[in-house]
Amino acid sequence: MNPCAVPTQRTDDDGDDRWLSIHKRFISECREKDPDVIFIGDCILETLQDTETWHHYFAPMHSLNFSIRGDRCENVLWRIENGELDNVKPKIVVLHVGTNNVDNKAEEIADGVYEIVQRIRSRLPDTYIVLPSLLPRGHQANKLRDKNAQVNSLVKEKVVGLNRVQTVDITKGLVQTDNSISHHDMFDYKNLTNTGAKKVFEPVHDLLSQILNENEHERDLTPSE
Repeated sequence: MNPCAVPTQRTDDDGDDRWLSIHKRFISECREKDPDVIFIGDCILETLQDTETWHHYFAPMHSLNFSIRGDRCENVLWRIENGELDNVKPKIVVLHVGTNNVDNKAEEIADGVYEIVQRIRSRLPDTYIVLPSLLPRGHQANKLRDKNAQVNSLVKEKVVGLNRVQTVDITKGLVQTDNSISHHDMFDYKNLTNTGAKKVFEPVHDLLSQILNENEHERDLTPSE
C-alpha cells in the first residue's frame, strides 16, 4: 500500500498539539468565511502567506490558506478527509504538496497527489483545482531536486484530460546557469523569499485571475430564475 495515499494524522512530536489545533482552526474558518480561493498544502504555501506577493496578489482574491509547514501528502489527505473542505464552495483550490515526502519514491508521491485531487473533486465537483509544480530545492543539484522534477512530470501525465484540473510550472528562474539556487530566492534553499515568491507565483496569479474572470463571465451569461 502506498503510504502517500493513506490519510495519516501528524504525530504530536512536540507535545503541544499544534498541528491538530491548526486543523481545527481551518475547519472553523470554513464555517465563518466564504472564500473564492483556498490554498492547501505544505510549507511552500504556508510561507507564501507571509510575503508581499500574497498580500498584493492573492489576499484580494478572497483567499484562505490552509497550509502547514512540514505536511506530507498523507497529512493533507487526512485534513481533507476530516473536514477542511467541508462547508465551503471555493471557485478554485490551489494544491501544493509532496516536497516533504523525502523518503518516498516519485511514483508514490505522484499517486498521493492524484489521490488528493480525487478527494477534492469528490467534495467540490465544480471547483477548479490548480497544481503548482514542486519547486527545486537545495543550493546545488541533488537527488531530491531530481525527484521533485520527476514528480512534476508524473503528476502532469496523470491529470491530463481531467475536467477543471490544471498544472502550472512555477520552477522557471530559480535554478541558475551553474545549477545553484540563490538565497535571495530561497532563504533556506527550500522556502521562498519575497523576491522568490514574486518570481514563481506570478504564473499562478495569472491563471487564477483568468479562471475567476471566466467564472464571472459564465455567471453573467446564466439566465436568472
